[in-house]
Amino acid sequence: MGGQHPNAPQAYSEFSRVLDPSIYEALPDDWLVGITDVVGSTSAIKSGRYEDVNYAGASVIAAVGNAWGDFDFPFVFRGDGAAFALPPQGIMTATSALRQVVAFAKTNLNLALRAGLLSVGEIRASGRDVRVARYAASEDATYAMFAGGGLKWAERQIKNGRYLVKPGSYTTEPDLTGLSCDWEPFPSQRGEILSLLVEPSEGGSPEAFAALAKCVLSVLDAGTRQAHPLSRDTAITKDRARSVNLETWLAVASNSDFRKYDDGLRLTLDCTREQIEAVEAILVAAKARGEVNFGLHRQSHALMTCFVPSGKPDSHLHFLDGMGGGYAKAAEMMEANELPMVSVR
Repeated sequence: MGGQHPNAPQAYSEFSRVLDPSIYEALPDDWLVGITDVVGSTSAIKSGRYEDVNYAGASVIAAVGNAWGDFDFPFVFRGDGAAFALPPQGIMTATSALRQVVAFAKTNLNLALRAGLLSVGEIRASGRDVRVARYAASEDATYAMFAGGGLKWAERQIKNGRYLVKPGSYTTEPDLTGLSCDWEPFPSQRGEILSLLVEPSEGGSPEAFAALAKCVLSVLDAGTRQAHPLSRDTAITKDRARSVNLETWLAVASNSDFRKYDDGLRLTLDCTREQIEAVEAILVAAKARGEVNFGLHRQSHALMTCFVPSGKPDSHLHFLDGMGGGYAKAAEMMEANELPMVSVR
C-alpha cells in the first residue's frame, strides 16, 4: 500500500531505517511526479478551515488511486497538499485526477489547489533526485518515503508557475470513495502537538543528516508511546453515537502516518514542552552550523483524515496533521528560516 516501486523493494518496519540513505531506490527517468498544494492555506487555516485544507490535501491520493485501480504507487500526504509518482503509462490518469481535484477544491471547498506534473528526468536534470523507500507502519499499511531533494525542487518550480496542469475543458468529479474525516480532533495528552519539518541543507551530507535526525527522534521518542498523537482516551467519532472498539482503534493508530521522511523529517507528535525545547535547541545549533533548515509549529490538537480503499479495507491509511496550522505553518517558518539568519537565539 502506498509505497510500491516497479521492483517492489523491501518495506522496513523500523522507522530509523528510513533515515539510512542507502536503502532508497531511484525511480526511473520516465516516471511522473505529481504535486498539489492549497494556495493560501495559512489564511484558510486561520479562519478555522483545517479539515477542508487537509481533505483537499489528501484528495489527490484518493483520486489517483481510485482511477489507477490500486494504491501500490508512492505517495505522501503533506497537510495542505500531497505528492505522488506513477509510471509513464499513468500520464492520463495523473493529469485527469489533478484536473479533477483542482475543480473539486474550488467548487466544493472554495479552496484554490495548485497542481503540477513533471517527469523524474526533468527533476534529475536540475541535479536533484527522486528516490523511494517503503516504511511498513503496520502489517497492513505501507507508506512511501522520498529522498534526493527532487520533490522539494519540483514543489518550488510549481509554486513559481512551471509544470502546472492546465484546466480541462470538461472535468468530471474525482472519485474520492474511501476518503473521510470521521474523528473529532485529538487533544494533546502530554503538552502540545508538534508539527516538525527538518530538511538537510543544500549540499549537506546525508549521513550527517541521518545522525542528526536520529538524535532528534531519540529526544522525541523518550517516554510512552513514542509521542504518538493518537490516544484511545481521546478517540471520539464525529457522530458520537459510534463506540470505538479497542482492536479497531489500535489498527487505526498503527496505520497512521505520524512519522515520515519526505526529503526530510515530517512529524506530527504529542510532546512535552521540555522535549520540544530540547529539540529546538538541537536544531537551532545545527542550522547555525549550516547543516539543516527546519520549521516547527505547536498546537493543542491533531487532526486525522482517513482513507479506506474499497478493495482493501484492511489497508486503511490515516493521514495526520496539526490542527492549528500544522505542516503549513511549519513550512512557512522553514521558508522564513531559509533566509540568512542574523542571530541565533
